[in-house]
Amino acid sequence: MDLRIGITTSFEQDEQRLHRTYVEAVERAGALPLIVPFFSTDEAFDTFTRLLDALVITGGPAITIGMIGERPEDLEPTEPLRLEQDRRLLAAFRRTRRPVLGICYGMQLINAEAGGSIYADVQRQRAGTLVHSARRGGTSHPVRLVPGSHLHRLLGTDTLDVNTRHIQAIATPGAGLRVSATAPDGVVEGIESEDGLLLGVQFHPERMGETMLPLFRHLVEQARLRRQPQPVPP
Repeated sequence: MDLRIGITTSFEQDEQRLHRTYVEAVERAGALPLIVPFFSTDEAFDTFTRLLDALVITGGPAITIGMIGERPEDLEPTEPLRLEQDRRLLAAFRRTRRPVLGICYGMQLINAEAGGSIYADVQRQRAGTLVHSARRGGTSHPVRLVPGSHLHRLLGTDTLDVNTRHIQAIATPGAGLRVSATAPDGVVEGIESEDGLLLGVQFHPERMGETMLPLFRHLVEQARLRRQPQPVPP
Protein backbone atom coordinates (compact mmCIF):
# COMPACT_ATOMS: atom_id res chain seq x y z
CA MET A 1 0.00 0.00 0.00
CA ASP A 2 2.33 2.69 -1.28
CA LEU A 3 -0.46 5.10 -2.24
CA ARG A 4 -2.04 7.31 0.41
CA ILE A 5 -5.66 8.40 0.08
CA GLY A 6 -6.95 11.19 2.32
CA ILE A 7 -10.48 10.88 3.69
CA THR A 8 -12.29 13.92 5.06
CA THR A 9 -14.53 13.79 8.12
CA SER A 10 -17.46 15.57 9.71
CA PHE A 11 -16.88 17.91 12.63
CA GLU A 12 -19.50 17.91 15.38
CA GLN A 13 -19.17 19.28 18.91
CA ASP A 14 -15.37 19.46 18.63
CA GLU A 15 -15.21 15.82 17.50
CA GLN A 16 -14.27 14.38 14.12
CA ARG A 17 -16.60 11.65 12.88
CA LEU A 18 -16.26 9.20 10.01
CA HIS A 19 -18.18 6.07 9.07
CA ARG A 20 -15.78 3.14 8.88
CA THR A 21 -17.08 2.05 5.46
CA TYR A 22 -15.07 4.84 3.82
CA VAL A 23 -11.85 3.47 5.28
CA GLU A 24 -12.77 -0.10 4.32
CA ALA A 25 -13.52 0.90 0.72
CA VAL A 26 -10.15 2.61 0.29
CA GLU A 27 -8.35 -0.37 1.83
CA ARG A 28 -10.14 -2.83 -0.47
CA ALA A 29 -9.12 -0.68 -3.43
CA GLY A 30 -5.48 -1.22 -2.47
CA ALA A 31 -4.47 2.08 -0.89
CA LEU A 32 -3.63 3.30 2.60
CA PRO A 33 -6.46 5.43 4.03
CA LEU A 34 -5.36 8.51 5.96
CA ILE A 35 -8.03 10.39 7.89
CA VAL A 36 -7.60 14.13 7.35
CA PRO A 37 -7.54 16.01 10.67
CA PHE A 38 -8.64 19.59 11.17
CA PHE A 39 -5.56 21.79 11.12
CA SER A 40 -4.84 24.87 13.19
CA THR A 41 -1.84 26.05 11.14
CA ASP A 42 -1.16 26.48 7.43
CA GLU A 43 2.17 24.70 7.81
CA ALA A 44 0.53 21.54 9.16
CA PHE A 45 -2.14 21.67 6.46
CA ASP A 46 0.43 22.02 3.67
CA THR A 47 2.73 19.32 5.07
CA PHE A 48 -0.07 16.78 5.46
CA THR A 49 -1.68 17.56 2.12
CA ARG A 50 1.60 16.94 0.30
CA LEU A 51 1.63 13.40 1.70
CA LEU A 52 -1.58 12.46 -0.10
CA ASP A 53 -1.92 10.96 -3.57
CA ALA A 54 -5.70 11.30 -3.83
CA LEU A 55 -8.68 12.51 -1.83
CA VAL A 56 -12.15 11.28 -0.87
CA ILE A 57 -14.52 14.07 0.18
CA THR A 58 -17.13 12.23 2.20
CA GLY A 59 -20.82 12.85 2.80
CA GLY A 60 -21.69 15.68 5.11
CA PRO A 61 -23.98 18.57 5.96
CA ALA A 62 -25.51 21.31 3.85
CA ILE A 63 -23.58 23.14 1.16
CA THR A 64 -24.12 26.88 1.46
CA ILE A 65 -21.99 28.01 -1.49
CA GLY A 66 -23.76 28.06 -4.83
CA MET A 67 -27.11 27.37 -3.15
CA ILE A 68 -30.28 28.65 -4.81
CA GLY A 69 -33.59 28.90 -2.99
CA GLU A 70 -34.54 29.23 0.66
CA ARG A 71 -32.87 26.89 3.14
CA PRO A 72 -35.36 24.17 4.27
CA GLU A 73 -35.99 23.70 7.99
CA ASP A 74 -35.01 20.02 7.99
CA LEU A 75 -31.70 20.54 6.19
CA GLU A 76 -28.73 19.27 8.20
CA PRO A 77 -26.79 22.00 10.05
CA THR A 78 -23.81 23.42 8.20
CA GLU A 79 -20.26 22.87 9.43
CA PRO A 80 -18.37 26.11 8.62
CA LEU A 81 -15.03 24.74 9.83
CA ARG A 82 -15.33 21.66 7.68
CA LEU A 83 -16.53 23.57 4.64
CA GLU A 84 -13.62 26.00 4.85
CA GLN A 85 -11.01 23.23 5.09
CA ASP A 86 -12.64 21.04 2.43
CA ARG A 87 -12.60 23.98 0.03
CA ARG A 88 -8.88 24.42 0.67
CA LEU A 89 -8.25 20.71 0.17
CA LEU A 90 -10.16 20.59 -3.09
CA ALA A 91 -8.35 23.68 -4.38
CA ALA A 92 -4.97 22.13 -3.53
CA PHE A 93 -5.79 18.88 -5.32
CA ARG A 94 -7.15 20.60 -8.39
CA ARG A 95 -4.10 22.85 -8.55
CA THR A 96 -1.74 19.85 -8.44
CA ARG A 97 -3.96 17.64 -10.64
CA ARG A 98 -4.43 14.89 -8.10
CA PRO A 99 -7.62 12.78 -8.27
CA VAL A 100 -10.67 13.47 -6.10
CA LEU A 101 -13.78 11.39 -5.42
CA GLY A 102 -16.68 13.40 -4.01
CA ILE A 103 -19.55 11.58 -2.30
CA CYS A 104 -22.93 13.25 -1.67
CA TYR A 105 -21.85 16.53 -0.01
CA GLY A 106 -18.47 15.96 -1.68
CA MET A 107 -20.02 15.92 -5.14
CA GLN A 108 -21.96 19.08 -4.41
CA LEU A 109 -18.78 20.78 -3.17
CA ILE A 110 -16.90 19.88 -6.35
CA ASN A 111 -19.75 21.34 -8.38
CA ALA A 112 -20.12 24.52 -6.34
CA GLU A 113 -16.37 25.21 -6.39
CA ALA A 114 -16.48 24.96 -10.19
CA GLY A 115 -19.19 27.63 -10.29
CA GLY A 116 -22.20 25.31 -10.47
CA SER A 117 -25.42 25.83 -8.56
CA ILE A 118 -27.15 23.74 -5.88
CA TYR A 119 -30.86 23.39 -5.14
CA ALA A 120 -31.44 24.19 -1.47
CA ASP A 121 -34.37 21.73 -1.49
CA VAL A 122 -34.69 19.84 -4.76
CA GLN A 123 -38.02 18.25 -3.86
CA ARG A 124 -39.67 21.63 -3.33
CA GLN A 125 -37.86 23.58 -6.04
CA ARG A 126 -38.10 21.11 -8.91
CA ALA A 127 -41.52 19.87 -10.00
CA GLY A 128 -42.00 16.09 -10.16
CA THR A 129 -38.95 15.26 -8.07
CA LEU A 130 -38.79 11.96 -6.20
CA VAL A 131 -38.21 11.83 -2.45
CA HIS A 132 -34.41 11.66 -2.24
CA SER A 133 -34.09 12.01 1.54
CA ALA A 134 -34.32 9.01 3.85
CA ARG A 135 -35.60 11.35 6.56
CA ARG A 136 -38.56 12.13 4.31
CA GLY A 137 -39.29 8.50 3.48
CA GLY A 138 -36.94 7.96 0.55
CA THR A 139 -35.06 4.66 0.44
CA SER A 140 -33.57 3.86 -2.96
CA HIS A 141 -34.11 4.45 -6.65
CA PRO A 142 -32.51 3.56 -9.98
CA VAL A 143 -30.06 5.82 -11.77
CA ARG A 144 -29.19 5.92 -15.44
CA LEU A 145 -25.50 6.14 -16.31
CA VAL A 146 -24.60 8.32 -19.26
CA PRO A 147 -23.00 6.27 -22.08
CA GLY A 148 -19.42 7.31 -22.71
CA SER A 149 -18.93 8.67 -19.20
CA HIS A 150 -16.18 7.45 -16.90
CA LEU A 151 -18.84 6.28 -14.45
CA HIS A 152 -20.53 4.16 -17.13
CA ARG A 153 -17.20 2.62 -18.12
CA LEU A 154 -16.20 1.87 -14.53
CA LEU A 155 -19.46 0.29 -13.43
CA GLY A 156 -20.19 -1.46 -16.71
CA THR A 157 -23.95 -1.02 -16.66
CA ASP A 158 -26.61 1.32 -17.99
CA THR A 159 -28.70 1.45 -14.80
CA LEU A 160 -28.36 0.50 -11.15
CA ASP A 161 -30.21 0.96 -7.88
CA VAL A 162 -28.61 3.33 -5.37
CA ASN A 163 -29.25 4.51 -1.82
CA THR A 164 -30.57 8.04 -1.40
CA ARG A 165 -29.96 10.46 1.48
CA HIS A 166 -30.05 14.04 0.24
CA ILE A 167 -32.26 17.11 0.25
CA GLN A 168 -29.97 19.33 -1.80
CA ALA A 169 -29.01 18.50 -5.39
CA ILE A 170 -27.09 19.92 -8.32
CA ALA A 171 -29.06 22.44 -10.37
CA THR A 172 -26.44 23.31 -12.99
CA PRO A 173 -23.02 21.66 -13.48
CA GLY A 174 -19.94 23.78 -12.90
CA ALA A 175 -17.34 24.70 -15.50
CA GLY A 176 -15.44 21.70 -16.84
CA LEU A 177 -17.89 19.20 -15.37
CA ARG A 178 -20.39 16.96 -17.13
CA VAL A 179 -23.32 14.90 -15.88
CA SER A 180 -22.55 11.17 -15.64
CA ALA A 181 -25.74 9.84 -13.99
CA THR A 182 -29.34 10.90 -13.43
CA ALA A 183 -32.32 9.67 -11.42
CA PRO A 184 -35.63 8.84 -13.15
CA ASP A 185 -36.85 12.36 -12.30
CA GLY A 186 -33.81 13.92 -13.98
CA VAL A 187 -32.01 14.88 -10.77
CA VAL A 188 -28.22 14.75 -11.22
CA GLU A 189 -26.69 11.72 -9.48
CA GLY A 190 -23.17 11.91 -10.87
CA ILE A 191 -20.70 14.42 -12.31
CA GLU A 192 -17.14 14.15 -13.60
CA SER A 193 -14.38 16.02 -15.35
CA GLU A 194 -13.49 14.95 -18.85
CA ASP A 195 -10.08 13.66 -17.74
CA GLY A 196 -11.62 11.63 -14.89
CA LEU A 197 -9.59 13.33 -12.17
CA LEU A 198 -12.79 14.60 -10.58
CA LEU A 199 -15.59 12.11 -9.96
CA GLY A 200 -18.69 12.86 -7.92
CA VAL A 201 -21.71 10.75 -7.01
CA GLN A 202 -24.80 11.80 -5.06
CA PHE A 203 -25.31 8.35 -3.54
CA HIS A 204 -23.08 6.48 -1.08
CA PRO A 205 -20.88 3.90 -2.86
CA GLU A 206 -18.93 3.16 0.32
CA ARG A 207 -22.08 1.44 1.65
CA MET A 208 -22.91 -0.53 -1.49
CA GLY A 209 -20.29 -3.28 -1.32
CA GLU A 210 -18.28 -4.76 -4.17
CA THR A 211 -20.50 -3.23 -6.85
CA MET A 212 -18.97 0.18 -6.25
CA LEU A 213 -15.38 -0.87 -5.64
CA PRO A 214 -14.39 0.19 -9.20
CA LEU A 215 -14.93 3.83 -8.21
CA PHE A 216 -12.34 3.58 -5.47
CA ARG A 217 -9.99 1.53 -7.66
CA HIS A 218 -10.23 4.24 -10.31
CA LEU A 219 -9.12 6.77 -7.71
CA VAL A 220 -6.14 4.59 -6.82
CA GLU A 221 -5.23 3.98 -10.47
CA GLN A 222 -5.35 7.69 -11.26
CA ALA A 223 -3.15 8.40 -8.26
CA ARG A 224 -0.65 5.75 -9.36
CA LEU A 225 -0.44 7.24 -12.85
CA ARG A 226 0.49 10.58 -11.34
CA ARG A 227 3.17 8.98 -9.20
CA GLN A 228 5.00 7.75 -12.31
CA PRO A 229 7.72 9.98 -13.81
CA GLN A 230 6.39 11.97 -16.75
CA PRO A 231 8.35 11.80 -20.03
CA VAL A 232 10.43 14.85 -20.85
CA PRO A 233 9.44 16.43 -24.20
CA PRO A 234 12.20 16.28 -26.85
